[in-house]
Amino acid sequence: MSATTADVAVIGAGIVGAACAWRLAQRGLTVRVLERDQPAGGSTGRSAAGVRAQFTGETNIRLSQESIAEYAAMPRSGYHADGYLMLVPEQQWAEHREGVALQQRLGVPSELLTPQGAQQYAAFDPTGLGGCSYCPTDGFVDAHSLTFDYVRLAREAGAAVQTGTAVTAIRRAGTEWHLDTTRGEVRAGQVLNAAGAWSGEVGALAGLDIPVRPARRMVFTTGPLDPPRRLPMTFDLESGVWLRSEGERLIFGRADPADEGWREGLNWEWLDPTLEAALARFPWLDTAGLDRRASWWGYYEVTPDHQAILGRMPGVDGWLNACGFSGHGVMHAAATARVMAQVACGEEPFIDIRPLRYERFLGPTGKARDIQV
Repeated sequence: MSATTADVAVIGAGIVGAACAWRLAQRGLTVRVLERDQPAGGSTGRSAAGVRAQFTGETNIRLSQESIAEYAAMPRSGYHADGYLMLVPEQQWAEHREGVALQQRLGVPSELLTPQGAQQYAAFDPTGLGGCSYCPTDGFVDAHSLTFDYVRLAREAGAAVQTGTAVTAIRRAGTEWHLDTTRGEVRAGQVLNAAGAWSGEVGALAGLDIPVRPARRMVFTTGPLDPPRRLPMTFDLESGVWLRSEGERLIFGRADPADEGWREGLNWEWLDPTLEAALARFPWLDTAGLDRRASWWGYYEVTPDHQAILGRMPGVDGWLNACGFSGHGVMHAAATARVMAQVACGEEPFIDIRPLRYERFLGPTGKARDIQV
């Protein structure tokens, strides 16, 4: 069987890979997407799909800004500007205020609130809080529909999207990458690693150390609320508990930092510590029932510093990374796709991605540090 050729082979058809495929094909490159499952079949389809520009660093703020603007213009994105409300403990308040000031300088309509003033958006116990912030353009999207929209756009632009196609081996030969898959060989001048939680394993197929590992996350769902409540995405930065409205219910969760690796299924043992932390901040939650059948789990793709890895792999011709988003993949996918298309074409990205380049993991000798996630 003869090999299929492409300018760029994109590994992964989650929202990041699908969006990248579209933007690459728009630039006139021949693109082949290799997806082991179905589009949005991994982390994307199981995310809480929040989008926010409330970050403390300019790169992440701009990735969010540009992505949210794109989603707002896409009719099938399911974008809801319900806002994000951040509840900030006293010890983090000074740094958080600086972050909001930066957001405002960059045009994000976030605002500082007292804990009392923030009660207009959600009822909570203000004990230990230094203040709050709210941004009305933050919210959530339909990540599943968005991904399939990007797949459609990519195909219309000329990209080939192969589902049910796992990559089994990767090697460099001359000026090309040779990728063995379950549906034949693909040869490409460039490879874009957008495999989400599997990105570290994809890199290992090519002999590369890409510090991305899976971390399981739970999303718990309440029963219908009585009386009904409409809450923005509300994040208690002290406990890590988050919750937001989902129709007539709430969804909520809290990261377990010890829950790493390929663990599957809902960890119901994590419900009690999550509820304990949630009830301390939101006492009214004890009146909400739990819908076990509607709760779900998925993987984060985490890096040592919980920041994405974007751009070219140093010292490796033709290898691009768009992975390791650590929970920010949906909110940054649209802008990431534009950035990666520019990188693939040898251009300077329109957003400064230097803080997210792989080089931050290199030691003074140019070799990767001992990386542990």
